[in-house]
Amino acid sequence: MKKVSKQYQIPKTHESAVSEKKTAYLDDLEKSIEDNAELFVPLSKDEMNEVNTIINAANKTRNINIRISEYDIEKVKQRSAEEGIPYQTLISSVIHKYITGKLVDERAVLKSMELLRH
Repeated sequence: MKKVSKQYQIPKTHESAVSEKKTAYLDDLEKSIEDNAELFVPLSKDEMNEVNTIINAANKTRNINIRISEYDIEKVKQRSAEEGIPYQTLISSVIHKYITGKLVDERAVLKSMELLRH
């Protein structure tokens, strides 16, 4: 894959679009997509409908009630404040990462890295 340094000017807001712009850099995947855009084939209507069905199903949310210890909820609220997101969003994110196998135990990773160094 060839390395291409592409920059795009993105307006911060509609009001400041003329006076102030932010530079965004593409990561390797985005560069690859840009570099190979002509190779992509448009989806058929049926394929597009299937994709939209999947996206709509993934975006549906449902309210639930769960019991969480007072200590845990306070710790979640503290962490969410540090992250700058609502605590319900943090809980939802943790659940999503867990079920998709993307929740990582940082201590276990650091321990594994330490063992590999020796």
